[in-house]
Amino acid sequence: MSSDSLLIKNAHAILTGLPGEAARHAGPDIRVRDGVIEAIGSLTALPGERLMDARDCVVYPAWVNTHHHLFQSLLKGEPQGLNKSLTAWLSATPYRFRATFDESTFRLAVRIGLTELLRSGCATVADHNYLYWPDMPFDTSEILFSEGEALGMRIVLCRGGATQGRAIEQDLPQALRPENFDHYMADMERLVGRYHDPKPTSLRRVVMAPTTLLHSAPGAQLREMAKLARSLGIRLHSHLSETVDYLDAARAKFDMTPVQFCAEHDWLGDDVWFAHLVKLLPQEIAMLGQTRTGIAHCPQSNGRLGSGIADLLALEQAGVPVSLGVDGAASNEAADMQSEAHAAWLLQRARKGMLAKPRYDGGTFEGGGDAASIEDVVRWGSAGGAQILGLQQSGTVQVGMLADIAIYRLDDPRYFGLHDMAIGPVACGGRASLKALMVNGRVIVENDVIPGLDLDAMRHEAMSAVRTLQQRAAGQPN
Repeated sequence: MSSDSLLIKNAHAILTGLPGEAARHAGPDIRVRDGVIEAIGSLTALPGERLMDARDCVVYPAWVNTHHHLFQSLLKGEPQGLNKSLTAWLSATPYRFRATFDESTFRLAVRIGLTELLRSGCATVADHNYLYWPDMPFDTSEILFSEGEALGMRIVLCRGGATQGRAIEQDLPQALRPENFDHYMADMERLVGRYHDPKPTSLRRVVMAPTTLLHSAPGAQLREMAKLARSLGIRLHSHLSETVDYLDAARAKFDMTPVQFCAEHDWLGDDVWFAHLVKLLPQEIAMLGQTRTGIAHCPQSNGRLGSGIADLLALEQAGVPVSLGVDGAASNEAADMQSEAHAAWLLQRARKGMLAKPRYDGGTFEGGGDAASIEDVVRWGSAGGAQILGLQQSGTVQVGMLADIAIYRLDDPRYFGLHDMAIGPVACGGRASLKALMVNGRVIVENDVIPGLDLDAMRHEAMSAVRTLQQRAAGQPN
């Protein structure tokens, strides 16, 4: 028997990431061979097969995080931006600290963010990295991929950046200067040639992702970016419609809506997804659905910045593929996928409940308790993300798929008393202990331990790095 065969035995519950009645599988056993799920059911161990006892554990597809800014892992709870909405927060925190990062602090921030995600059961991270400027002394792209490789995670580099500046950046340091357009395009080709692997088992992908379409590049360049991305066979990503400011800016600058602007510049389609999409007009939802353009829903960041709650029910009904992202830790101090799924579950219900009216005023329902099920949220956070990222063999627990699997051990008091253990990792909030996390069938976390990682040393490094960044920010000219 191949040593690459693993039998997960006696799972209490299995959520698959599939829709409808297929959302749960009775199991209780899962066989993984050569990185692929070979069988699910009541299975007998084969000679020489490794056994993993999942008794009293629940199995989920590993989470797929479709929008992050990992460098912000050293900017959590930054006081100047803590009580500000998006535009003021951008100036107060991420732009103010941007030039304070060097190679070592950027690398540490990435490692912290990936570790936090990994411990929540996340296997795949799409990082929207926009720390690029002319003549940078270090390569942030290389750092992202090398840190992901060290942990065994799947990294999708969404290569951000800008070829024109924004008004809020004018008084900020050299590190905010826009890149030359030809250099940006050449670097995209370099990154695709060096890192992008389109195979299903790939742990490295590259995406064209100017930071924000309305502000980061002129329209003609956006068209060229989209054209290059499609010629290279890569996907497209950006921020869109996070707040009402996007609606105001699009009308003032282009006399159209943000989604119309995207359509005019070839930035809609089933190879495109946008972070946030909180403030959309009905006709914009219809356009996104018709073109199968996706969303990375970031409920905690949208809540923290006071941006609002994206209408996932209307978006999904219109045909928009839905996924979950945690956004950066500077606007989401719980930047892990279990917390994000918990927030998504609650806030879709709260959003619908806010629309309820009394019957005497024409109301027809009391609240939004039926708005999103746990199974919906798991599907969005796994299969939905895999679909949006083009990971055709990832995202669900079913035969023939790559074994990206999280096995949660619900041994904390917050899970005691559950009538349905399967919902615990989402419904109860907090972080469940990981019996195991697998990526492509390889166990990268076991019994809540990440091999070779000293969390206490990381904690002390982070405390020191925060002080360093604060000192650098204080010493910069206004």
